[in-house]
Amino acid sequence: MSARKKLFGTDGVRGIANINPMTAEMALQLGRAIAHISKKENRRHRIVVGKDTRLSGYMLESAMMAGICSMGVDALMVGPLPTPGIAFITSSMRADAGVVISASHNPYQDNGIKFFSRDGLKLPDSVELEIEEFVFNKTDPTHRPTAGEVGKAYRVEDAIGRYVVFAKNTFPKELTLDGLKVAVDCANGAAYKVAPAVFYELGAEVVSIGVHPTGDNINLDCGALYPENVGKAVRESGAHIGFAIDGDGDRCMMTDENGNVLDGDHIMAICASDMLKDGALNKKTLVSTIMSNSGLEEAIAKAGGNMVRTNVGDRYVVEEMLKHGYNLGGEQSGHVIFLDHTTTGDGVITALQILKSVVKSGRKLSELASVMQTYPQVLVNVKVKEKKDIDKLPSVQKALKDAEVKLKGKGRVFIRYSGTEPLARITIEGEKADEIRTMADELATLLKKEVGWG
Repeated sequence: MSARKKLFGTDGVRGIANINPMTAEMALQLGRAIAHISKKENRRHRIVVGKDTRLSGYMLESAMMAGICSMGVDALMVGPLPTPGIAFITSSMRADAGVVISASHNPYQDNGIKFFSRDGLKLPDSVELEIEEFVFNKTDPTHRPTAGEVGKAYRVEDAIGRYVVFAKNTFPKELTLDGLKVAVDCANGAAYKVAPAVFYELGAEVVSIGVHPTGDNINLDCGALYPENVGKAVRESGAHIGFAIDGDGDRCMMTDENGNVLDGDHIMAICASDMLKDGALNKKTLVSTIMSNSGLEEAIAKAGGNMVRTNVGDRYVVEEMLKHGYNLGGEQSGHVIFLDHTTTGDGVITALQILKSVVKSGRKLSELASVMQTYPQVLVNVKVKEKKDIDKLPSVQKALKDAEVKLKGKGRVFIRYSGTEPLARITIEGEKADEIRTMADELATLLKKEVGWG
C-alpha cells in the first residue's frame, strides 16, 4: 500500500491517555469518522461501544459516543467487556460497527481505540486510511443532523450474559468441566466477570485472581504478561490447569498442573493436532506468524499438517485465514483465532478449546503439551527514536547475515518494529541458548547506535 497510516498501528490507535492522539478530542473525531463511514444506507444506524477497566475509559467512551451520535448514528454502550465480546455483540445485534476502547496488555495510563466491521472483523488498512482521511483532511460533511436525526445512546444491559452464553456454546454440549479445578487470572481487566462465570457454569471449581479492577491496576503484575502468577495459584490451590488472560480479554497464556508456563505456540500445537486427528483442520493448515517457534512447525508437520506464516499481528493472521479458507490461526503471544466459533482472538474461548482437549483425552495438560518441543528463543527490545527501514541499514544487514551463518541453517534471526510502541524487536532462535543470547545482545548494541536512544 502506497499510503502510510499516521494514527493506526497494528492494533488500532494507542497512546498515553489524555495526550495526543489518545485525547477526548481525538475520540470524538474518530467517533464521527466511523459513524460517517458506516452510514451506507438510508436507515437508522447503530454502533457498539465497549471498553476495558481503565480509568480513562470513561473519558474516551463519552467522547466516542458523542461523536457517533453527532453524526446521526445510535451508540450502543456495553461497558467493560472483552474485545471478542464486543466483536460478538456487534455481529449478533447486526450493528454497523463496533468500537473497543482498550490498550490491551499496556499499563493503565495508556489507552487505545480499535474498530470492528459489522461482521465482527477488524477493519482493513484501506478503511483505517479512510478514517484518517476524515480526521486529518476535514472531509467532514457540511450537513450535520439536527432535531430527531441526532443519534441516541443506549446501554445494552444484558451484554455480559449474552457473551457468557456465546462462549459456553463453543464448548461441546456433551462435555462438562465437572471435577476440574481451573485457576484463571483476568488481569483486573475486561474479562474479570465473564471468564470465571463461564468456567463455573460449565461445572469447574474456579480459583480467580486479577478480578478486582480499580481503574489503575489493569495488567499490573498480572494477566497474560505475568503467567507465572496463575502458575503459583495452580500450585497453591492444587488446580489442574491455569489460564492467564490479558487486559482486553483477547489473549490467553496457560500453565499445566505443575505451574509450568505454556504460550500460544503450545496452544496451537495441541488444538491443531486434535483438529487434524478429527479431520476438522481446514486444508490441514495452521496459520501463525514469523514469531512462532520452529518447534510448532515441526509438531504440525509430524501430525500430518502444514503451517503458513504471516507478519506479526492477529489481523494479518485472520486475513490469511479468510483468504484461503483456514479455520485455526494465532500468535505465540496467545492470540488464537478459532474461526469456526469467533472472528478474533478470544482468551476465554481459547481456554475452553484447551479444556475440551483435556476432558476428551483424560490426560494432563503437561502430557498434551509434549506434542511440541520448543527451540531456545531470545527476544530483545530496543527503544528507538526513529523506525528506519532495516533493509537500508548496511551495518545491521551485515550483522544479520553473519548471525545466520553462525546458526548454520538451524535457527532464525530477524528484526521487526513494534506496531504499538517505539521499539525494535530482535528475535533469534537456535539450538544453543547462550549462543543466541550473545548474538541478540550484540545486535541490540548495534541497533541502538543506528536507531536507538544510545
